[in-house]
Amino acid sequence: DKAERLSHSRTHLWYNTPNPTDHQVPRIQNTPATMSRMPITPSPSRTSPGTSGSRRRPGQTPSSMDREQAMRDYKLTIEYKHLKQHCPVGVYLLPSFDDIRLFHGVVFVRRGMFTNGVFKFELRCPLKYNDAGTHPTVKFTSYVYNPHVHPTTGEVDIKREYPRWDSNRHFLTTVLTYVKRIFYTREYQDEDDKYPNQEALKLYKTDLEGFRRRVAECVRESQKGVYLNENGSTIKFTKEEKVHEILRDLMKQRYGANDDKMNADDIARVVTREETLELIKQARSLSMARNSEE
Repeated sequence: DKAERLSHSRTHLWYNTPNPTDHQVPRIQNTPATMSRMPITPSPSRTSPGTSGSRRRPGQTPSSMDREQAMRDYKLTIEYKHLKQHCPVGVYLLPSFDDIRLFHGVVFVRRGMFTNGVFKFELRCPLKYNDAGTHPTVKFTSYVYNPHVHPTTGEVDIKREYPRWDSNRHFLTTVLTYVKRIFYTREYQDEDDKYPNQEALKLYKTDLEGFRRRVAECVRESQKGVYLNENGSTIKFTKEEKVHEILRDLMKQRYGANDDKMNADDIARVVTREETLELIKQARSLSMARNSEE
């Protein structure tokens, strides 16, 4: 009888204990290591600017607006999680520590006019993203001389490319793919007046060599600013150390020197994660051995 009463008590506790996910989503610790490998999870104590963010008293039920906003935030974390498999090669995106709708990114250009450019940007999603008609915005913090990028604000012409934002077809990966593509575009034909940088567009059509020179200056400037990290950015660059040089040499020995004719997607398929981790271990060992010798 005692065992039966205990079992009944546990069953009653199981069915009557509120699930924390009914009202809030568990909060994860905001550390660089955590943020780099996991999507942000929305919680009442960590909301987007402009949301109600009001604390409910015990026993109060969430309003319909709170539930809708929580669902939007949850969908955004799912989109970010899927970037692990679907993010374009050469594009990296990390969430902000303080705002679940602000992301910091960087594009490494590997071929074309903008080859060797390292361009940093910020991606912000509005509160009602991903509802229909709610475009995210992308602004480069690096200077980019490109017809698709506003010369003063650095904003990318997302709305020109996607006039009608469809929440069933357009996602974060859609934006990142377009951000990468603008560095490989070779034709600027339709709707000339809607490109944000009209000067760059005119120079491209009237003086291609002059356009190439401006692009080369833009690339050099992006390289000089690699180690100038923006305040609050989750993407930070540090200067190369000896272990990085050793790792680069090991990768060249195994995979050969850079081949400009090789597509970036092909390179990504050749270099596996397991092989890269193995080379990193070798580089660390060699670096420690050389340091001890010195």
